[in-house]
This record gives sequence, C-alpha cells and structure tokens, in this order.
Amino acid sequence: MNVLFIMYPWERIVPEKDSTVRIIHECVMRGHITAVTTGANLTIRDSTSMAMCHIIEKPEKSPKNLPSFHKSAKFRKKMLPLSGFDVIFMRANPPLDSIVLNFLDSVKNDVFIINNIEGLREANNKLYTAAFYDPNNEFIPATTVSKNKEYLKQVIEESPNEKMIMKPLNGYGGSGVIVIEKGANQNIASLLDFYITGKGGESNYVILQEYVEGAEKGDIRVLMLHGEPIGAMRRVPAQGDARSNISAGGTIEKHVLTKNEKRLCKIVGSKLVKDGLYFVGLDLISEKLIEVNVLSPGGITYINKLNKVRLQEKIVDYLEDMVKYRENASVRRSEFRKAVENA
Repeated sequence: MNVLFIMYPWERIVPEKDSTVRIIHECVMRGHITAVTTGANLTIRDSTSMAMCHIIEKPEKSPKNLPSFHKSAKFRKKMLPLSGFDVIFMRANPPLDSIVLNFLDSVKNDVFIINNIEGLREANNKLYTAAFYDPNNEFIPATTVSKNKEYLKQVIEESPNEKMIMKPLNGYGGSGVIVIEKGANQNIASLLDFYITGKGGESNYVILQEYVEGAEKGDIRVLMLHGEPIGAMRRVPAQGDARSNISAGGTIEKHVLTKNEKRLCKIVGSKLVKDGLYFVGLDLISEKLIEVNVLSPGGITYINKLNKVRLQEKIVDYLEDMVKYRENASVRRSEFRKAVENA
C-alpha cells in the first residue's frame, strides 16, 4: 500500500502528543510505502497533479519509541504523481486550504482520500454541526450563526438561559471560545464588534450556542472511524477556563460512552459516512454534540494511554481494507467489461 500524508511540517511534530505520527509509524512498521508532504508542495505538471514528497525510508529496525522514530526518520525527496498513491490521508491543521482540495479534485476518483474532498468542503467549519437536523435539540444545543449584530443581541436577550457560548465560526483548538452572561450586557456590544469586525474591514460569522449545563466539567472527545466510535476521553478545563482543549491547558480522564452517547454516535455516524467523513473527532458535552472535527482530529495518544490500546492499528487496518476493496472492485469491473466485449 502506498500512503501519502498531507500534513503540517515534520519538524513541528511533538511526538509525545501527536496523533499523525502514530499512524505514520504504524504504516512504516507494516512495510507500506509512506510519504509526507505539505499543501505548499503540491503542483501540476503536464496536466498531472503531483507533490514534492518526503518518502520515509524503512529502517532495518524501526524504533517502537515515537520520539526516537520521529528524530531518526530518514527521507528520500522526490516529485511524485498523486494518483500513484492508494491512500491520501489529510492531516493538515485547520483552517482548510481550499486550493489543496482543488489539486486533489483531479485524483479523487483514483485514490482513496480520507476524508473525502466533498465532505471536507461541507464540514470544514462549525456550520456543519449547526446545520444538523435536530428540531427538538435532543442532540444539538440551540445554535445561531450570524454576523448581524442586532440579531445576535436579540438572540441573547431572548434566550431563557443566563449564559451562552460565543465563538468564531472558523476557530479551532478552543481559540476564541468564551462564556457570556446576560447580566453583563454592557459588554456584549463590544464583544460582538470584536468578533465580527475583522482586519481590512471584512466581517466574520459568530456562533452563539446554548450553554450546556455541565460544560464546566469538560467535554468528551470521541474518535469515529467509518461511523463507529473507536475511542473516547474526557477533557477537563483548567481552573477558570471555559475551554477543555488540551492545547488550551485542559487535562484528560478515562471515559466510557453512555447509552445516549452511543446512540448519538450512531445517528451522527451514518451521516458522516454518507458525506465521506471516515475519520472524525466529535466533541460532546452532557450527551450533546458541540463540534465535529474533520481536518486533523487528535486524541489518539491520550486515548491509547488511558485505555492501553493502539488506535492507530485500527486506522491502518481500515486503510488496508478500503484499498483491498477498491482493488477487488476494479478487477471485477475489468472482468465484467471483458465478458461484455467477448459476448
């Protein structure tokens, strides 16, 4: 199997925490041709989409220790056609680079891309979660997305709750997430000005979301593979912080999914697969879906440690199965064509 990871630069990896390097290491350990590149290294030459790839040389004895593997990895640098890979694994950090997807459009029928190009386009920001059909707010908190300041102030005033969550539409890693209180309404206008008015005069969308009771205790990160949960953990915010993200100082605890959380995952999972979103991170609070992370969901390292598992093995098993399925389907189509031609 030939696998290309489109990701952040290798030197920026923190191997003790990074999820991507664990998947890469598993691919290398299994003997797969494994290469890495960044979006900036994509090109088109003679109508062929290509990338300047760093192919990881398989060591005689691959270190099982991730920091050692990361530090000792040796690469061969070569321009390669994207359609020569069986799998392209998108692991670039948000925000989404739409030009990268334009490059991949030309090979999306030849290569298994995880996650699917159309799915990434649709779900790369928080609108995807906000637009889930849940009229009774059983699984999705009441959510408003707008850049109209007067309307947003009206939503806050009419809310039956004293507190709401405000965050930028395109934020990630917990950046910009704050709790607002109706009692502090003298600050709300200035906060909306700050969040909506961007540099250069452009305006930005803001999300207002019902405050879910229990948020102060943290959230649940669930990793989903082909619509099924494969691991979960609780992220607990640092004292005095509304954000549970580990990058924002949160800590982790072991978590077993509840019956309602499993039901939520099943309902959401079917839509994810339909949209070609095969490896996804869900963020839940009090059994409600807060966010869907589709670009580079993390948490493998922590879930592995908490549960003494190796989620990267399940992920690479899945890649191998998908490549085998596609190869078998191609052989069958070829045989059927021959049968028609020879009739």
